[in-house]
Amino acid sequence: MSENELLPLSKPETNLEDPELYINRELSQLEFNRRVLNESFNENHPLLERVKFLAIFSSNLNEFFMVRVSGLKQQMMLGITKRPPDGLTPREQLAAIYKIVS
Repeated sequence: MSENELLPLSKPETNLEDPELYINRELSQLEFNRRVLNESFNENHPLLERVKFLAIFSSNLNEFFMVRVSGLKQQMMLGITKRPPDGLTPREQLAAIYKIVS
């Protein structure tokens, strides 16, 4: 085969059912909120800006528990065990949330 001839490239098949390809939205939201909280500790920000980051963090976390966590608890009470694309059941998500938050 000469240098000018190219071999066809074959792409490996991607299994879109693989949970490793997906990020859990609740855990992602907690990670975002952790970054907001970390900004409040950054002494390069003026004090009032740091207080604003704390207020945003507090508001986000409050809403997260009122909406997302209560929704997961409802799913658990209804016996919903269907795994979303990320592979975590409502019970597993709640366990991960409480581990991260505590």
